[in-house]
Formats: sequence, C-alpha cells, structure tokens
Amino acid sequence: MSNRDKLRHICETCGKEEILTSEAGFENGWDYPPRLGTFGIVSPRTCGICGVETTLWWEIVIRKTPIEQLNVRHQRTLQRILSEPESILATDDEK
Repeated sequence: MSNRDKLRHICETCGKEEILTSEAGFENGWDYPPRLGTFGIVSPRTCGICGVETTLWWEIVIRKTPIEQLNVRHQRTLQRILSEPESILATDDEK
C-alpha cells in the first residue's frame, strides 16, 4: 500500500472518523497501522485523544473476554480489523 493512499481512521472509543493518509494519521496522533501496529492484527485503533480502555484489544487482552462473548461493537471492530486494509480503504468519493 502506498503512503499516499487514504484510509478511514475510526476511533474505537469515541467513534470519530477521519479519512487520512497513514502519515497524516500518525502525525495527528492516531494509533493505526501501518505506522503503529499491523493490519489484520488486533491492537487499539484510537484517535489522538482517547485511551484504550474500551477497545477490542483491552477487552481481549486485559479483561480476557472470549471472542464468542464480545459485544456487537467489538465483534464489528474485530471483523473490520481482520479485513484490513481493504475494510478501511477510502472510496474514490472520500479521497
């Protein structure tokens, strides 16, 4: 993926969404692959303001919630992460 490609950055905590390049996302404090973490691997996906205490990563790693017991919001986040980067690529209308 080219660094010029824009990605949909979605904060798991506050729900904020921004269409940014990976570099711009990193500069704006987003915790998002490929600058932080790896596509397809569960890690916090947050904006530069929010913490990780309500993220899928926290739920699985810290609270030790089994996958089959995740709430709907975390299940959707898991599916999005497992389908990255395709699931977060900005459409032509958004670029």
